[in-house]
Amino acid sequence: MPTLLSDVFCQCRSAETHPGVDPGGGGGHAADTSSASPFNPSAHPCDICGGPEQEHRLKVLFQVLDVNGDGGICVNDLTIGLKKLGVHRTEHELMKIVKAGDKDLDGQLDFEEFVHYLRDHEKKLRLVFKSLDKKNDGRIDSQEIMQSLRDLGVNISEEQADKILKSMDKNGTMTIDWNEWRDYHLLHPADNIPEIILHWKHSTIFDVGESLMVPDEFTAEEKQTGMWWRHLVAGGGAGAVSRTCTAPLDRLKVLMQVHASKSNSMRISGGFTQMIREGGVRSLWRGNGINVIKIAPESAIKFMAYEQIKRLIGSNQEMLGIAERLVAGSLAGAIAQSSIYPMEVLKTRLALRKTGQYSGIVHCAKHIFQKEGVAAFYKGYVPNMLGIIPYAGIDLAVYETLKNSWLQRFATDSADPGVFVLLACGTTSSTCGQLSSYPLALVRTRMQGQATLEGGPQMSMSGLFRHIIRTEGVKGLYRGLAPNFMKVIPSVSISYVVYEHLKITLGVQSK
Repeated sequence: MPTLLSDVFCQCRSAETHPGVDPGGGGGHAADTSSASPFNPSAHPCDICGGPEQEHRLKVLFQVLDVNGDGGICVNDLTIGLKKLGVHRTEHELMKIVKAGDKDLDGQLDFEEFVHYLRDHEKKLRLVFKSLDKKNDGRIDSQEIMQSLRDLGVNISEEQADKILKSMDKNGTMTIDWNEWRDYHLLHPADNIPEIILHWKHSTIFDVGESLMVPDEFTAEEKQTGMWWRHLVAGGGAGAVSRTCTAPLDRLKVLMQVHASKSNSMRISGGFTQMIREGGVRSLWRGNGINVIKIAPESAIKFMAYEQIKRLIGSNQEMLGIAERLVAGSLAGAIAQSSIYPMEVLKTRLALRKTGQYSGIVHCAKHIFQKEGVAAFYKGYVPNMLGIIPYAGIDLAVYETLKNSWLQRFATDSADPGVFVLLACGTTSSTCGQLSSYPLALVRTRMQGQATLEGGPQMSMSGLFRHIIRTEGVKGLYRGLAPNFMKVIPSVSISYVVYEHLKITLGVQSK
């Protein structure tokens, strides 16, 4: 950023070096500021969280930008004020700044909103600067810029890197220090910080038992080098192992969803005893075969659908925004579920079967087709589709809330939260998503298994909801919830460990 804006910042730096000098007085610029900086470790520290010196610096900047002196900065004020400081931003960029900071939605930033926006923005910029500073020497050079962009899947030449560098380099050293980086980006609406997004991509592969989380966004480099399919294969293998390990709990959940009622209160221990008595220990894994087989087509279809939806949305960005991710993820999930839904019905029927009823998957499919017709393979389809929206929405909302909370409280030197924080956030958000859509999942399972109840009524979705509420109360919509949540932690743990090992075996490069 040009020197004029840096001069505004110097008023704070002068005060830090010479605390006896009033930053607002005439002697403010007389001090030597060559080595002092609010973010220079060798100078008096001024943390991002604020302090009287930084507050004064921001107040001076606010007064400069508040062109008409009405105590609020609108887009027009920003346009005129920044031009005075030698900074040029497009109207769209300035609108994004005002929109991001305008908490009371009055179309302008008062001083409190202005300070809150800049402090939050400076914190993110500090995290990105530290991640780009690969040598940890407090400066960024062209090689570090090239490496960081390469990690994002963007390859640029050294000449292009030098051009980026020169746009921020004020002192001609061909390196950027923190002050140059901050001064250049401070009033730029960088709402899509790549380094933070890469660490927090909501696509860590783990299996929560009910649905496998597969990557939805890959970098251009991962697509070109074929790493994407290795990620999918590793994730599929991890899901297969975790589902097999937790299959007894999954079958118990299905039995409780379909058969448990006020008159038939099925407990966890009693349910396991009943399954083993009826079909032996092997019966605990009924329905697991088809549950594992459907991982491959579901993951592949979801990934391909997500890529196509991204293009239809018209997004040229490597990473989608939150709203776009919700829409694309929900639609991709709906397409994938629609494609493999007959396999979901088969899984439920096989889990509910009695000893000797079906010889295998093919025999079960033939029996359903002959006795009930093609429509039987789509029983429970409507509640299944309706459940995708609350699941995806709450999952994403909780994840983003936990992510932002962690970044605000604990991100000091890096935006990388570590694997345990990522898994904890992902597991919590996914569990909340499951809880919100569980009544729809229960109704779906009951509709899929209605034909197995001899003499039982074949009810519609709304009829089944009314029947459950009338006969069992709201509690009836949550039958099987205990075994469902019991398998979450082992599923996530097993799938993550297996995924990491398969990644090594397949030669997947970790960033």
